[in-house]
Amino acid sequence: MLPIQGLAASSTVASLFAARARVVPDARAIVDDRVTWTYGALLDRVGRLAGHLRGRGVGVGDRVAILSRNRAEYLELFLACGWIGAIVACQNWRLADAELTHCLDLVAPSLLIASPAEAPRLAGRVEPVLVLGEAYEAAVAGAAPAAPAAPAQLDAEAPLLILYTSGTTGLPKGAVISHRAEIVRNLVMRAEFGIAPDDAYVCWSPLYHMGGAEYSLSTLMAGGTVFVVDGFDGERIAALVEAEPIGWLLLMPGMVGRFADVLEARGTRPRGIKLCGVMADLVPPAELARITRLLGAPYANTFGATETGCPPCSSSLIPVGVAPARLSKQQSPFCEVRLVDEDGRDVPDGAPGELWMRGPTLFTGYWQAPEATAAAFAGGWFHMGDVFVRNPDGSLDFVDRRKYLIKSGGENIYPAEIERVLLADARVAEAAVVRRPDPKWGEVPVAFVAPAAPPGSDALAVELLSACRAQLAGYKQPRDLVFLAYDEFPRSASGKVLRHELERRLPSPTTLAAASPSPPSPTSPTSNDQGPP
Repeated sequence: MLPIQGLAASSTVASLFAARARVVPDARAIVDDRVTWTYGALLDRVGRLAGHLRGRGVGVGDRVAILSRNRAEYLELFLACGWIGAIVACQNWRLADAELTHCLDLVAPSLLIASPAEAPRLAGRVEPVLVLGEAYEAAVAGAAPAAPAAPAQLDAEAPLLILYTSGTTGLPKGAVISHRAEIVRNLVMRAEFGIAPDDAYVCWSPLYHMGGAEYSLSTLMAGGTVFVVDGFDGERIAALVEAEPIGWLLLMPGMVGRFADVLEARGTRPRGIKLCGVMADLVPPAELARITRLLGAPYANTFGATETGCPPCSSSLIPVGVAPARLSKQQSPFCEVRLVDEDGRDVPDGAPGELWMRGPTLFTGYWQAPEATAAAFAGGWFHMGDVFVRNPDGSLDFVDRRKYLIKSGGENIYPAEIERVLLADARVAEAAVVRRPDPKWGEVPVAFVAPAAPPGSDALAVELLSACRAQLAGYKQPRDLVFLAYDEFPRSASGKVLRHELERRLPSPTTLAAASPSPPSPTSPTSNDQGPP
């Protein structure tokens, strides 16, 4: 049991929300296309939903799973479960049935809440299910408010959320996010980006994802308004930009260009935005300049993860109107960082190394996966799996995910190196480099490219390959270019291109050779058969 001093310090996400609701009961808390709830009304609903859950036997440490698209009730479930010490397992409605079954079996929920559209997927497989709508509203209205879990039962280290990691190398893992992590992530975001307590947040990113869940909870702990939007609705988001003061407008890489088109077509004049965007490394530089000019706000040059929050790299911004030639990042002052080699030894400046981190924003571990958790935290640091280089001035340059490394003839090729060259051309809207088995070199890089003005031409292919030859070592040249429409790039909920899906689409080398431009061509031996020296 915690000592009395520990009990006094054990605030939770739900208790901080309740404290804010008592200060600003008439302020708008959540707005979607069906309801507007003030903080006072939301506090009452949260207490009643918590009472209903407790009446069903849901208690401290029990899991409540939710399968739904974005809606206001999703957020009140977070708070109600936090109120009684339960854990919300956020299910990805995009998953195939077999994947969804795995995620549900992993957490063994005491109750599953589903939207009417998703509930049929659970018929005969998961019980009990509470369907959002009439049944859910009746349950909330008919319950007496629950008293919050006692601090002796529930401290800040208690789990609040289970957010699933992408399953690009296997089935998804459940990352456990504690009350402590969410509270500190909120404080870090506000300290580093100057987000005010009453700044609004537009929650369009899926609530089973960090971008939707985490920043919405941050807003509700502070007293701002969360505008819930069901997916990327450019017109709706642009209307909110015109009408509301927004702290951080989250934009994923795959949506930046599309949203800029909407803003230009509407002639949007933002009311006021302090910060926009995320994952600048995945956005063409010309698009970064364009979106920041249209919004009048800098772009977040961050690097974080579900497991870490915005740190380790959350202290640099791209100024308005700038198309950066480099994306060097600043380490957050709220964490510690090491760059290490494969043997866990620190690498010198200028050498690539995997980023290891420790700090108070870190997640707790992976649900029911002790071996994966032990490996991820070996040596007392969280191993991110991302490779960086430290510059002499202390800034950090992202190289790539370690798992995307291409081994070609004994040389290391990081796809991001090639992608940066391709994305620097304003005629390229998207680029992703993947590995292809090769009998001579073991693996070689192949680039998928989405032209900004499709279809792609032979001339564009030749010029892109020429740029690669001018800027990259011979063994790093893409052996082929494959043109693909922008909307055909498979993406995760966070907008990241799913490389394993692209690898499945790779045509055979003979098919590419027959279709390649000539001369020189992407498959021409004179331009591309350049192995390691």
